[in-house]
Amino acid sequence: MTIAVRPPDPKKLIKGATGDWEVVVGMEVHAQVTSKAKLFSGASTEFGGEPNSHVSFVDAAMPGMLPVINAECVAQAVRTGLGLRAEINKRSVFDRKNYFYPDLPQGYQISQYKQPIVGEGEVIVDLSDGTSFTVGIERLHLEQDAGKSLHDQHATMSFVDLNRSGVALMEIVSRPDLRSAEEARAYLTKLRTILRYLGTCDGNMEEGSLRADVNVSVRRPGDPLGTRCEIKNVNSIRFVGQAVEVEARRQIGVLEDGGTIEQETRLFDPGRGETRPMRSKEEAHDYRYFPDPDLLPLEFTDAWVEALQGALPELPDAKKARFVADYGLSPYDAGVLVAERVSADYFEAVAKGRDAKAAANWVINELFGRLNKDGKALDESPISAAQLGGLIDLVADGTISGKIAKDLFEILWTEGGDPRQVVEARGLRQVTDTGAIEKTIDEVIAANPDKVEQAKAKPTLMGWFVGQVMKASGGKANPQAVNDILKRKLGLE
Repeated sequence: MTIAVRPPDPKKLIKGATGDWEVVVGMEVHAQVTSKAKLFSGASTEFGGEPNSHVSFVDAAMPGMLPVINAECVAQAVRTGLGLRAEINKRSVFDRKNYFYPDLPQGYQISQYKQPIVGEGEVIVDLSDGTSFTVGIERLHLEQDAGKSLHDQHATMSFVDLNRSGVALMEIVSRPDLRSAEEARAYLTKLRTILRYLGTCDGNMEEGSLRADVNVSVRRPGDPLGTRCEIKNVNSIRFVGQAVEVEARRQIGVLEDGGTIEQETRLFDPGRGETRPMRSKEEAHDYRYFPDPDLLPLEFTDAWVEALQGALPELPDAKKARFVADYGLSPYDAGVLVAERVSADYFEAVAKGRDAKAAANWVINELFGRLNKDGKALDESPISAAQLGGLIDLVADGTISGKIAKDLFEILWTEGGDPRQVVEARGLRQVTDTGAIEKTIDEVIAANPDKVEQAKAKPTLMGWFVGQVMKASGGKANPQAVNDILKRKLGLE
């Protein structure tokens, strides 16, 4: 796959004391594979168990215990590769990566090096300004996770929890195609969306099932790549953006003071807003990779890969294009709705047989806004897709006005119920009786003779009268009827 070189974007350059600098970012994302068992043992991968309760003899590296590959983890990695439009390598090999892991009992990690399971692919990333760009994927390989060291349980000793040891990880390595903190956040967000659509990783960064190693370097626009530093184990999308910004400015400061950047691994401290050294960066030869003698190479048939391809769900890019084409939504609205599979499904349930643009407006503005305000996820919404669809039907058939619809939304949110039954029980039905509306208008006009003259000279003041009539009617008057009668009464036709 040929990856186009992106020219420097003047809007994304960072101004230093001696001129402009370009930030270059690449990521190594570790995504925990969705599977009930670990990569090489039958131990549970469930999050939150008692320490060392999900550990087999293989995970504990007991003598004579041999790893056995979990076929579902392999299939999940291939599904992910297909979702990333990547090359699937029909033959791949597991290697031993020799490195001191205090919380990985073997003393080495089973990973993949020269022959990974997935080769080059790409991710198309949309930005908030409506533009998009492509991030090249260099590779995806399978490897086992390490355990967790606990340093705060005892005054003089560290404890080790091996529950996570041996859990399957997909390491997804991007090319250095990102040029700002915003792009880094957007890329990780899009990658997590794809993984969740595929069902190959739950993307729960707060539980550690998605973590990012962020490689940052800076250079003068047009110069060769600078020396990179790796920010290790960043565990939130917000922190990824902050880490890029902080590390880029640190490097610019060093270079502008006449120093040089040392290639190293660093940690990001969000509390202090700084990165600090962790260790010098190792090279491949430092790990002494060699093929794991206990595991045979993985070999796939074309038919097996094609069967996985045929069973993939509709992915975000395809769904977004369909929402624009079939529902007439703007690319922005479609992008918001497909950001999570659950939100896309909810919207389609609301829009079925209805005005899709009205459905999108209610879902994005009213529902998502209220969920965000209350700190709820969509699956915790008190209003179902059927209830919201029923509310939209009441507006469409003229039973209630837009203002009453918002009041009804609040009732459904706090009390529930069938929208039509709530309207009837509470007397919220829209007033369409022109005689009653005309009577209210006459009362408003009679009470404000000075405003009548002003409106005749300045027709835009009719909006004030509309507001007064709607207020007097409790928001129940049909807005179109109010406008039509007011125009006639004020002589503005």
